Amino acid sequence: MNRFTSIADFNAAFGNMPQPDFAAIEAASARQAELTKPAGSLGRLEEIAIFMAGWQGRPRPKLERLKAAVFAGNHGVAAQGVSAFPIEVTAQMVANFRAGGAAINALAGACGAELAVVPIDLDRPTEDITSDAAMSEADCLEALSIGASVVKPDMDLLFVGEMGIGNTTPASALCAQSYGGSASSWTGRGSGVDDAALARKTQAVEQALALHGPHCDSPFEILRRLGGREIAAMAGAILAARLERVPVLLDGFICCAAIAPLAAALPQFTDHCIAGHCSSEAGHVRLLEALGLDPLIQLNMRLGEGTGAAVAAQIVRSAIAAHESMATFAEAVVAQPS
Repeated sequence: MNRFTSIADFNAAFGNMPQPDFAAIEAASARQAELTKPAGSLGRLEEIAIFMAGWQGRPRPKLERLKAAVFAGNHGVAAQGVSAFPIEVTAQMVANFRAGGAAINALAGACGAELAVVPIDLDRPTEDITSDAAMSEADCLEALSIGASVVKPDMDLLFVGEMGIGNTTPASALCAQSYGGSASSWTGRGSGVDDAALARKTQAVEQALALHGPHCDSPFEILRRLGGREIAAMAGAILAARLERVPVLLDGFICCAAIAPLAAALPQFTDHCIAGHCSSEAGHVRLLEALGLDPLIQLNMRLGEGTGAAVAAQIVRSAIAAHESMATFAEAVVAQPS
């Protein structure tokens, strides 16, 4: 699946959730029990290795084909003064990504990920969600498809990130619409805005919810009315990864907000996902709790771009290395615990 040609096509894909390979999970669990360590002594590293085995469909998972994709889009709601940066910065940062000068370039390189940078109609911002739906049906389907197109069935692990000035505002609206709660409980300082801009953000989210809430009767409608092109692309990529049984390492608040409409409608949607980190953005702790995910790290990061997931990928590498390279009790001629 690399294209959603209609809403019915998207809904059909969303309704077709493959499960992990339970035989691979059983075999990986059995191997963990044979490795030269007390049972459970590597803690969550053992769980990660077994998780990866199940979604890769092999008892000894690999991390040779790690893909990172950063999607970029612009937002009409930025005109409401909700960001510390002007909208032109989105394109400027895309150029920085392509030149190799951003944090995600350094961190993707450090964890061995192949990085794709995917700008989406930067000269055509979404509509201002305080007064109109962010995207038409066609634009939302196209963004979902752009995201899905980065997923290949032979990937070992995927993580996605974003760049879009003003995009914590639609992310907050997506969370509030999907899981309830006030606009203020989901809205944070994003790029580091002052109190006045935070008040404008909160008001923008409130207006968007009042306008679109009565029409948000499906995950697709929530995404297209309240989201953005790069946000929908992340949702499309994560959905396509599930269809191909590719495990996903989630990044921060905006990445997780992208799948909030899908996970709220189908909680098991996140079964193929690991939360890479918990950002310092106000709503991320609450969102991870709603998604039922426990982050691997918490380093007070809030950059986006996929950077938190890139750092967490090092932990996944460690989990797989221990699972693959440790000797069993029999191989090491070490007596097993009685």
